[in-house]
Amino acid sequence: MSDRDYYEILGVDRSAADSAIKSAYRKAALKNHPDKNPGDGQAEERFKEAAEAYTVLSDPEKRRLYDQFGKRGLGNAAGFQGFNQDIFGDFSDILGDLFGASIFGGGRRRRGGAAGHDLRFDLEIDFEEAVRGMETKIKVPRSERCEECGGQGAQPEGIETCNECGGQGQVAFRQGFFTLSRPCGACRGAGRRITQPCPVCQGQGVVRREHTLTVRIPAGVDNDMQLRIAGEGEVGRGGGPPGDLYVVLQVREHPVFTRDGRDLRCDAGVSFSQLALGADLEIPTLDGTHRLSIPAGTQSGTAFRIRGKGTAAVGRSGVGDLYVQVRVVTPRKLTAEQRRLLEELAEHDNLEVEEPNLFERVRNIFG
Repeated sequence: MSDRDYYEILGVDRSAADSAIKSAYRKAALKNHPDKNPGDGQAEERFKEAAEAYTVLSDPEKRRLYDQFGKRGLGNAAGFQGFNQDIFGDFSDILGDLFGASIFGGGRRRRGGAAGHDLRFDLEIDFEEAVRGMETKIKVPRSERCEECGGQGAQPEGIETCNECGGQGQVAFRQGFFTLSRPCGACRGAGRRITQPCPVCQGQGVVRREHTLTVRIPAGVDNDMQLRIAGEGEVGRGGGPPGDLYVVLQVREHPVFTRDGRDLRCDAGVSFSQLALGADLEIPTLDGTHRLSIPAGTQSGTAFRIRGKGTAAVGRSGVGDLYVQVRVVTPRKLTAEQRRLLEELAEHDNLEVEEPNLFERVRNIFG
């Protein structure tokens, strides 16, 4: 057991958070590891001291006893007793930096195979389908487990145990006072060799197929949103779990509405006389029409709010509103009667306006 204070060894305050203690231990381990300091006995002792300090300070109960009673309160709980898997489980990256390998866990190979890759599927839907939600079927090309060989990649009796690793998938070697392991090069970590490949999958254990599945799209999705479907990606190798499928949504533009979160926006073309005199307009919505009354004297560009005629949004409650912006539409062709009436109006068109004209504004700016 080291005589030095554990906080002093790691160079942290007694009030240090767990993350600070982990970081300090990692730095000390990397700096003083014997294999980075061959023949330096002092570095090896500092390495052991850091491991001892971290063993205590990373355990809430041991740290409480140490803070209250010092090392006497720990009894036999402290002291350097070798490096255990619990400590280095938090710092596999340390060993990767040092050796490019991992601690050899008692000669046991890692259980389970490699996880399958995730897949992406781009799905284009209509604006109203995004607003209301929908169900649809999609066909996804992916790798699936070969039914002929059950994913083994070999014919019956066509698999033998690897002689190099004895079926463990890993080989051990010594590095300083560590026993380390790395994947077996002969079988590439599989622990077995295929002597008679499956004729259907050519020994891969997987085949390429087009998979059909139903996708439920919730109401209120928007452009570029992703839907994650667990377990519908590529099949895992060697018994590993499958990957996930990510459906990326592309929403087609609507001819009338644009979307702003839960709110919808649209323009309504009106005539000058409707703005001047006031009018009732029939406004389209996603569930029919709505009568909107605009008061006399409304200016072009004014926006009116229709509550509850927007859309839902994923992850938010309630429904948004519809904002209608009225704009004057100038007719391209006039009848003789329309032209006569407009010319008559022009003769009397000396209405007073609140806003000064352009000439007056320029004169006001420059004095």
